[in-house]
Amino acid sequence: MWTQERWAALAVLSIILLLSKVVAPIEVPLDPKIQQELKQPPTIVKQSLKDYIVDPRDNIIIECEAKGTPVPTFLWRRNGKFFNVGKDPRVTMRSRSGTLEIRSSGKPEDYEGEYQCFASNDFGTAISNKILLRVSKSPLWPKEVLEPVVVREGESLVLPCNPPPGLPPPETFWMDSSIMPIIQDKRVSMGLNGDLFFSNVLAKDANTDYSCNARFEFTHTIQQKNPYTLKVLTTRNVPETQPTFLSPKGLSSSKIVLRGEQLLLECIAAGVPSPNINWNKKGAELPSKKVKIENFGKTLRLLNVSEEDSGDYVCMASNKMGSIRHSVEVQVKAAPYWLDKPTNLVLAPDENGRLVCRARGNPKPTVQWLVNGEPIESSLPNPNRQVLGDTILFHSVQIGSSAVYQCNASNEHGYLLANAFVNILDMAPRMLGPKNQLIKVIENNRTFLDCPFFGSPLPLLRWFKNGLGSGLDGGHYKLYYNGTLEIKQARPEDQGTYTCVASNILGKMENQVRLEVKEPTRIVRAPEHVTQAKGTTVRFDCRVKHDPSLPVTVTWLKDDKPLSFTWIGRFRKDDEILTISNVNPEDAGTYTCTAKTEIDEHSASARLTVIENGLSSASNRSASAGRPDPPQDLELSDPSARSVRLTWVPGNENNSPVTQFLVQFEEDRWEPGKWQNLSIFDGNLNSVNLQLSPFVNYQFRVIAINAVGQSQPSLPSARYQTSGASPDVVPSGLEGWGSKKNNMEITWQALKNTERNGPNLRYMVSWRRKDTEEEWNNITTTRTKHIIHNTDTYVPYEIKIQAINDFGHSPESNIVIGYSGEDKPSAAPTELRVSKINSTKVNVHWVPVDPSTVNGEFKEYKLYYWREASLIKGLKVNKTKLHKGFFTTAEQPSGILTELFPYSKYKMYMVVANREYEGPQSNPVEFYTKEGEPGAPKYFRIQRHTDVVHLKWDKPLEPNGVLIGYTLQYHTVNGTQAGERKAQSFPPNVTEYIMNLPNRFTRFKFYLAARTQVGAGEVYAVESPHFANEAYKEQEDIATQGWFIGLMCAVALLVLILLIVCFIKRSRGGKYPVRDKKDLPLDSVDHKDHDGSFDYHSDEDNKPLQGSQTSLDGNVKESDDSLVDYGEGGDGQFNEDGSFIGQYTVKKDKEETEGNESSEATSPVNAIYSLA
Repeated sequence: MWTQERWAALAVLSIILLLSKVVAPIEVPLDPKIQQELKQPPTIVKQSLKDYIVDPRDNIIIECEAKGTPVPTFLWRRNGKFFNVGKDPRVTMRSRSGTLEIRSSGKPEDYEGEYQCFASNDFGTAISNKILLRVSKSPLWPKEVLEPVVVREGESLVLPCNPPPGLPPPETFWMDSSIMPIIQDKRVSMGLNGDLFFSNVLAKDANTDYSCNARFEFTHTIQQKNPYTLKVLTTRNVPETQPTFLSPKGLSSSKIVLRGEQLLLECIAAGVPSPNINWNKKGAELPSKKVKIENFGKTLRLLNVSEEDSGDYVCMASNKMGSIRHSVEVQVKAAPYWLDKPTNLVLAPDENGRLVCRARGNPKPTVQWLVNGEPIESSLPNPNRQVLGDTILFHSVQIGSSAVYQCNASNEHGYLLANAFVNILDMAPRMLGPKNQLIKVIENNRTFLDCPFFGSPLPLLRWFKNGLGSGLDGGHYKLYYNGTLEIKQARPEDQGTYTCVASNILGKMENQVRLEVKEPTRIVRAPEHVTQAKGTTVRFDCRVKHDPSLPVTVTWLKDDKPLSFTWIGRFRKDDEILTISNVNPEDAGTYTCTAKTEIDEHSASARLTVIENGLSSASNRSASAGRPDPPQDLELSDPSARSVRLTWVPGNENNSPVTQFLVQFEEDRWEPGKWQNLSIFDGNLNSVNLQLSPFVNYQFRVIAINAVGQSQPSLPSARYQTSGASPDVVPSGLEGWGSKKNNMEITWQALKNTERNGPNLRYMVSWRRKDTEEEWNNITTTRTKHIIHNTDTYVPYEIKIQAINDFGHSPESNIVIGYSGEDKPSAAPTELRVSKINSTKVNVHWVPVDPSTVNGEFKEYKLYYWREASLIKGLKVNKTKLHKGFFTTAEQPSGILTELFPYSKYKMYMVVANREYEGPQSNPVEFYTKEGEPGAPKYFRIQRHTDVVHLKWDKPLEPNGVLIGYTLQYHTVNGTQAGERKAQSFPPNVTEYIMNLPNRFTRFKFYLAARTQVGAGEVYAVESPHFANEAYKEQEDIATQGWFIGLMCAVALLVLILLIVCFIKRSRGGKYPVRDKKDLPLDSVDHKDHDGSFDYHSDEDNKPLQGSQTSLDGNVKESDDSLVDYGEGGDGQFNEDGSFIGQYTVKKDKEETEGNESSEATSPVNAIYSLA
């Protein structure tokens, strides 16, 4: 008899045979009509985090969103019991959703607990993760009186922080009472627990106090502990000591860390001088790409921990007095993570399938299956279902057995929960594409007739033409699995109506496609290369032949840029001709004519070369200079297989030397009547050896070129026929690439006509799969493209080519590697996550896709990311989606995303991209950047008054965190000399400051920066204006003062007096009334002075003369008729010979003059003269 073990072995064998017959699950299309009609069990699409901490000031939102048909209904369990939402007035559930909203009034702590959402419809129940809801707490620091800490210089010291236990735990940092950060170095630093460690105390440490601050993330509050005051007992000589550990204690310790998290190890040591810390790992090197040494060497941070990071890590503290070591045994455990996550399964009746749930962890996780939210053991028995550990097998499934299955993989460090429904679907065939579609195709091109369909069981699809005959497949046609019919080379007789019919046991459905085959669009007269002189007119032809039923448009490009045409411009386009009038050198380039219909296009190009006239000024060249005359008497000599000598007689140069000769040729076989440039030779040659091509019947002509322009062409030479030969040029530009996912187009450049070397030119193309021993496939064609059909997606091929004519073949080209077409990548990067988040950058990690799923040439992993929100309430952000590519083929790829905004919420996902397509999206990831240094203040202005400076500013546009204050630094400015810099700190709510000036001429330069916990940000520097720039403002301030008005009046009076004095002094300057003075009688006695001059005066000298005015001192003001008017100035003198020697006034002797001066000094008028 068979033992029980044999029966078990037979059962396992039967299961294996059953699995071998499992069919591929049905892929439900994303067509909206199908999705709307398809009955489908619920699927959870959105839920809150497993560990969900909420702000007590906000409404509590517990998310649970699900989709399904019919629309699911929702219920909740709290702490394992039914949670009646309707009985609590503070709790509401959103319409057509399971999301709970709990209003913030009352005690939010009453709603703490474990929540789980159940989404149900007629076909099953999906469940969410168990959501542990906790309310954020930010308790106050316990009141305590801290006595001054007394310590001797050189001793170690630990200032405990002991922040209040918040949820989540607060971030700690140390500052002094002036809200300035405590400067840290290898002697003084903060530990991972928040305590402040001094390796040794110095006397200067007593100059400040020390306060521990706790920042609570959810409430955005900072609480400060009472400050410590240090008293340092100084000594004359501080003794040097060996290192001892302050943290951790002892010589060894242990630590457990979870896979994927970061490992933080710390060693802080005391000693004089301050010890240096070094890290190593026993028996292995530290992984340089994952390890960061921080906090002045005291902290080891290891990112993205994996199992191989287990081991003993040793830190060594050393100074010149000795060293000490501490060993940390690190054990890496792991919460469960997916190896094979169950996915939804859609089956038709009587089909087989399976669900697989595989997870790994340390300790090994246990796997539990549930169905519709209940343990599978307690569900109704199902004879078509069998549970085998982490796999459920389904065989011969029936309608009515649809359900949602849950897989729970758990160990002591966490759990994973996944929902996967099994949907038993029966549906008659449906056509998903547009009805009665019209497809137009160019003759001889390959075309595809699409017929997307769906049904369950999967329908059978067949094609018919014009409603006749059997199904189309094979030969000229190829039918694909998705219903697409390929016509390999469309011919006019293929035109007609095609019908696709899909059928299964529940019915059938059909659709029709109308195919029209059109003639190709061709340019039958293409533009030709032209060389033209400046100022002439150029014409390019472009005659097009096309299918009469397809309208065609003709466009012109110059150097790949569209030409514009205006009715007054130099460019004019007729039906088939482009005309350029008055060409200039800027018009030179490549002109392309493109004829385009709705389904095809054809282009042809030609080059325009403009020869500059080079006219110079008349002074440099004879006015009669002109173009040279054409060369004459062309003769051929020295014939050989591939060369001939051409000799000519130059024509008249016409007063401008010939600089070049252009030799052109025309051949009568390939392009008869078309003259083409062959070579350009120096202007002093008239006999040249021409290098020729085989199998060409040449004739030549020569054009002379000077500074004015080109001559007319010479008369043609006699013809010269070269003999034929096999091609000696390998076709260039050989490449292979796929235009569709299952083909490869091989293209190359045709040989030039002069490279044919013989008649009947053709090309032999050879190809084979790379890295195989296959025979070469080859084809001979006259075209420049060959398409290989029915290839696998993105397969490498070896390609080579050679040209052949009737004389032989050219050498083979080098082997080129080409690839068949690409398809969309079929897989997405998984386990996208971030690490090492700081303020502006983040490390990105992901599990790469299998290279075979890229379905093309790997281009990059493309990360799409955007700034979702700022963590500062009320700050609007730009949510533009950005992307960054990472080219890496590493087994554990990672990258760095930079230029992020600090203190912001970001979202991102990743795709893999080949040259043509991007694949599906990875799991989305949210992360929050840390605080950074703030930007510059929005503005910083100075208003200066007589004795104060008024400073105003506004908070930065990008605070990059929670502002904790501003730092203002300033110093005096004296030319290029800067005074001692001083500093002032302000709380974040202060945005102005008034500073007294020592005197009005003192100038300052100010530096303002905002501060977050990270530090001071960008500095905004301004300088107070010069005092000269302030004078006008001060005048405005005093312009209404009485004393100022009086002073201005006095200044105006003084200016008036000075003007009068100047006028009087001018009057005394020497105008003499000649007409009146000459008639006056002389005294009877002539008084002769001591110097020999005479004083002419009469009794009427003291009276005004006729026609004169009396001046202020009684002197006479002269009339306008004065000798001064005839001289060059009023101060000139005549000598005895008739020249003017001074005023015609009485001259006193010395004593009398001195007496008069003393007496005149008492006169107010004389006083005025003395001023003058």
